[in-house]
Amino acid sequence: MRTLTTLSHLSPCLIPSPSCSTPPSLSSRLSLPPATISGIHSGILVSKRRPMAPVHCTVPSSPALISSVGDLFGFILSGPLIPKLGFDSDKVAESIDSWLRCGSQLCRLFRLQEFNLSVPEKARIYHYYVPVYIWCENLLLNHKSSFKEGDEIPPLVIGVSAPQGSGKTTLVFALEYLFRSCGRKAATLSIDDFYLTADEQAKLRSQHPGNALLEFRGNAGSHDLQFSIETLTSLHKMTKEGMKMKLPRYDKSAFGGRGDRADSSRWPDIEGPVEVVLFEGWMLGFKPLPNEVVKAVDPQLELVNKNLEAYYDAWDKFIDAWLVIKIKDPSCVYQWRLEAEVAMRNDGKPGMSDEEVLDFVSRYLPAYKAYLPTLYAEGPNGSKPEKLAVIDIDEARNPI
Repeated sequence: MRTLTTLSHLSPCLIPSPSCSTPPSLSSRLSLPPATISGIHSGILVSKRRPMAPVHCTVPSSPALISSVGDLFGFILSGPLIPKLGFDSDKVAESIDSWLRCGSQLCRLFRLQEFNLSVPEKARIYHYYVPVYIWCENLLLNHKSSFKEGDEIPPLVIGVSAPQGSGKTTLVFALEYLFRSCGRKAATLSIDDFYLTADEQAKLRSQHPGNALLEFRGNAGSHDLQFSIETLTSLHKMTKEGMKMKLPRYDKSAFGGRGDRADSSRWPDIEGPVEVVLFEGWMLGFKPLPNEVVKAVDPQLELVNKNLEAYYDAWDKFIDAWLVIKIKDPSCVYQWRLEAEVAMRNDGKPGMSDEEVLDFVSRYLPAYKAYLPTLYAEGPNGSKPEKLAVIDIDEARNPI
């Protein structure tokens, strides 16, 4: 049986159809404004990623079902990101349709039982992914409203800076899905997509023998910055119907887990007009520091620090808003990375051994130790306070 938690919030993305009537007592029993439970429709939700089943209009009539929606409203308000992202009870109540719609769609995406979520599942959906999406959606609406009618509106580029294994890829996947489920064309990119090819990485390694930080992909200097500029510039121009381009992709499983740029035949297509670009990476927003600072962390960082000077013009200047995922201790990256490699191997793809993971992560830790404190304290270069969200997470990748 579909209840209000499935239906009242689906209307923004549904094919319009006659609305159902809402019992007069429903809003008072939920302790929400009447506007938040209006606009119930029936129809079929359309997604490019997977077909959705028909949704039928059913208004909850039993006190138990109505109470469950009210409990969910209270649970949403208890989330740690509510004040951090500028929400309060009134703002959540005004947009509760969107919160519930997003929650329902994410349950479908991750194949969760919407009406029987565990506490961790419920928290991950309603305390993390949904509030972050609503924050991003509000940024997009403000971005679009800043242009005049008839203007070509470039996509809003949101940078997601988060350490490896912290769940940024899943977060971005959820955000992209929610944007697309509401008919917004979204593109995703990772800084991984701009790594040098395997051959170019070999050349870099030969040019800097003995520098473990540039031996393999990862640190500043191991990216094709001109390629990233060309790609981000092209995306910025994807403002019209009929425009098409391919999004580059990197194959981390190539060469025994050392990686290589995927063949262009495997790159996904994106069609205009693109409304939002989600650009994620472990070192997005890192700023060059005085040499004495980085040398105190690791002398090998000096060259990496010099390389970092060119990264603002290649990446950061294209980014309009920022999500920065903050961790307490960079050492947890090892365990997270190990979990990711195990999952890759279990999926039948070649991945690194446990010893190789330890060696691999050790090449990133100096940069984390050097650059994360400044990133967390000051934000990325060019970031604006109203367009920057710094989200603390714990070892289980949950916001705190």
